Amino acid sequence: MSIQRENLRMVGKLAVITVGMFAFGYVLIPIYKHICEVTGINILSLSERQVPGNGAAGKDVKLPKNSQVDYSRTITVEFDANARGPWEFKPEKRSLKVHPGELATVVYEFQNVQNRRMAAQAIPSYAPRQATAFFNKLECFCFNQYTLDPGEQRDWPVTFVIDPKLSKDVTTITLSYTFFEVGGKTPAAPESTAALPAAPSAGGGQS
Repeated sequence: MSIQRENLRMVGKLAVITVGMFAFGYVLIPIYKHICEVTGINILSLSERQVPGNGAAGKDVKLPKNSQVDYSRTITVEFDANARGPWEFKPEKRSLKVHPGELATVVYEFQNVQNRRMAAQAIPSYAPRQATAFFNKLECFCFNQYTLDPGEQRDWPVTFVIDPKLSKDVTTITLSYTFFEVGGKTPAAPESTAALPAAPSAGGGQS
């Protein structure tokens, strides 16, 4: 008889534990959501958007700013393109102002204007040279070689972040690409014209 009582008591304890675990799991989701809203955790993948369930128009939610971005500084990034062959190659825009730590994207446009297929690749260079280690590319067409048919046109994005540790003396960076045909001699990285002094005119005088 005592054994039966012990078994019933054990079953009762297990039932209480099961109900308690179920209740904890039920309230955990709203508690987690509340913590996320207060701290901003786990919403990095969201952008400012309409949240359903808050009226017909929804509710605007503004996300906290990325603490890695240095909003006190602005760097001008200039884009340059050099074509080593009979094709068209240029950036969509010539310059862009960014904050260190801010994710940015620029598109380069390329077209093979030849009547034959070609394989090509681009190599980057930077001015000033000290910016090279702080210019981090997350996506770049320079990572790969490409085969392009006659007349084929491509738009290639370059997504980058400038490390906030970059010296504050640097306010302008020139990103230059040289596009060359694979199979020939790989050209050396070009010296950016932005980093070179202007050449004196012939005779040293003014026209």
